[in-house]
Amino acid sequence: MDTDIGALSVIFTEFYYWVTVPLMFLIHVGFCMYEVGATRRKNHIHTLMKNTMLIPLVTITFFFFGWWIYFAFPNGPWITGGITQSDNAVPWSELMGTHLGGPGVNQGPAQGYGAELGNGFWARLNGVFWAAFLLFSWTAASIVSGATIERIRPTAFWLLAVLIGSGTWIIDAAWGWHPDGWMVTQLGYHDAYASGVIHAIAGGFALGVIIPLGARIGKFAPDGTPRNINPHNKWLVTIGLFLIYTGFWGFYVACNVPIIGSDAIGAGEGSFTATTIYLTPTTLSAIVFNFLMSLSGGLLAAYVVSKGEAFWTYSGGLAGIICASAGNDLYHPIQAMLIGAVGAVCAYKLHFWVERRFKVDDPVGAVAVHGYAGFIGLVIAGFMLWGHPATAGYHEEVAAITPWGQLIGAIIMFGVLGFLPAFILSSILKGAGLLRVPESVELVGLDLSEEIANEADAIEVSEADIAEAKRLGLLN
Repeated sequence: MDTDIGALSVIFTEFYYWVTVPLMFLIHVGFCMYEVGATRRKNHIHTLMKNTMLIPLVTITFFFFGWWIYFAFPNGPWITGGITQSDNAVPWSELMGTHLGGPGVNQGPAQGYGAELGNGFWARLNGVFWAAFLLFSWTAASIVSGATIERIRPTAFWLLAVLIGSGTWIIDAAWGWHPDGWMVTQLGYHDAYASGVIHAIAGGFALGVIIPLGARIGKFAPDGTPRNINPHNKWLVTIGLFLIYTGFWGFYVACNVPIIGSDAIGAGEGSFTATTIYLTPTTLSAIVFNFLMSLSGGLLAAYVVSKGEAFWTYSGGLAGIICASAGNDLYHPIQAMLIGAVGAVCAYKLHFWVERRFKVDDPVGAVAVHGYAGFIGLVIAGFMLWGHPATAGYHEEVAAITPWGQLIGAIIMFGVLGFLPAFILSSILKGAGLLRVPESVELVGLDLSEEIANEADAIEVSEADIAEAKRLGLLN
């Protein structure tokens, strides 16, 4: 660190990102509660373990190659250049461990944001940056988990979780959530708080899984009319969604970069207290205003359109946040509120239209709340922010945000990187008989083996109690 100010900036940034990680962990806690509340009692353990075990699987694979992808593929590759090499992203790097500062052995100078501070900068920040992105990965995989409850094989889901968590979503982050990403620099794509980069891709991915997976037994009547399979515990669903709202504060904060000098982003003299992930100026006040206003717009609109139905009222609040997230760094709070309302109404209407028309069974509305709302939010941002710079000013020519750039970006996120790879892998697994549990298992419940084991343990203990009571003369 060359200066005391530089050292303080790094220390603050390190703590800033560290705090986002436990906050975003609440999103995963919320998803677990939400999904258990939405499932029937015969499938609780299966639902919990399916969502729990994605944590180690995605974490390990993200360590070995997911983090590298973000730095390696902003150019496409070969759309605006080849594969980019980075010291801080390969798993054997000293900066991917407890390295305490200074340049590493056999490593060149640091690259990218913070390069002027040397590898000492990345030694302190690489782990917390990695962890923040990792929690985004968990979120993407958990969104898919909710759409597949009560009938997917755990191993099939875990393969799909690794594909999106350490593969396709981090590719879309490199393309559209990096200040040098080709979608940003060429299309003018702008998605400050991940309407598309997390939510549209996860919603599209979920749709690509549940079409080959098929509907739950009993979901549709013989004439094709959908039946309601209501959540077994709406209290759990409510608390789960409120935890997701809480975790979203960490999500939003992690999408910003704190205290950055103007010279690092090609701006005028001075410094910024915060920038977006594109290194464009914003403030934490923008998050406070627009997050709460988009949440409120979504809740109000969903309450009205669903006629006060609890499940969709809470889900509509989430859809409102997601729809406005693409431009919540720049929207006026009233704009954020109205866009949030549009997202909630569209998610609700599209969910039931797709369910009736195409017989798609999405138990928690994940495709609608995340996918459709995220897609629509990207397109709206193209009109609302038309002409605004999409990325940092250090580029020779900064692309402007346009409706067509946002539309193309939304198609890439939802369709190309979301739906398509999920549909291909799910179809392969289905063909091999590895995607869905057998019909008999689904009917009696996916927790049957767990229940039988528990019952056997209880019988064994009861028999031991009876034998001891007989020995003591308490029983004849």
